[in-house]
Amino acid sequence: MIRALIIDDEPLAHEIIKKYAGDLKTIEIVGSCSDALEAIPFLNTQTIDLLFLDINMPLLSGIEFLKTMKTPPLVILTTAYTEYALQGYELNVLDYLVKPFSLSRFLVSIQKAEHQLTHHRPADTENKIQSIFIKANKKTVQIKFNEIIYVEGLGDYIKIYTETTHFITNLSMKKMEEALPSEIFFRIHKSHIVNLQKISAIDGNMVEVCAKKLMIGHNYRAVFFTRINQHTI
Repeated sequence: MIRALIIDDEPLAHEIIKKYAGDLKTIEIVGSCSDALEAIPFLNTQTIDLLFLDINMPLLSGIEFLKTMKTPPLVILTTAYTEYALQGYELNVLDYLVKPFSLSRFLVSIQKAEHQLTHHRPADTENKIQSIFIKANKKTVQIKFNEIIYVEGLGDYIKIYTETTHFITNLSMKKMEEALPSEIFFRIHKSHIVNLQKISAIDGNMVEVCAKKLMIGHNYRAVFFTRINQHTI
């Protein structure tokens, strides 16, 4: 399944892309933003395979935003203007959709994305790494991902809570966040990363994990609830 984000200031464009994506069943729209600045926190906390990026937007154009990204996901530019096509391809975008575009043309773009991801992203296998090694208590300790409940930031250190104990190690929250699989772990606060599978309840702006309540930070709130709402029935 392709995880995609929409960045476009036109609500109609969001509706069309979501409808087409729903018809295809091979792509999941995990978020939608009305401008590039709104998308920054989302891209910093989520793994995105594909970006539907409008060019003409307030504050920062899609082209300008794309130039600021060091390691962008696959990008499909969406616009009503054809004059930006050359500039887009110079930035190595995957495709260029001119509005209004049909389902068949949309499908061509998605097939390009599927081909690119299949040939450049390792397939999930039973041998996929399921644990992490850290230095704690003067030893190198292996911790399985499914045993981690949450991670707490303590300045230059972090505290990793498992079901039976905890470990303190000299790592930054950013480093730990990068090491943990994003499909399982989510940073809900500058000081907390939680295992989504360990969440027992969400009460307002608090997350309950194993009888512990953790606050959802303001800067992480919108992206977190977008993620949770996708799995709420």
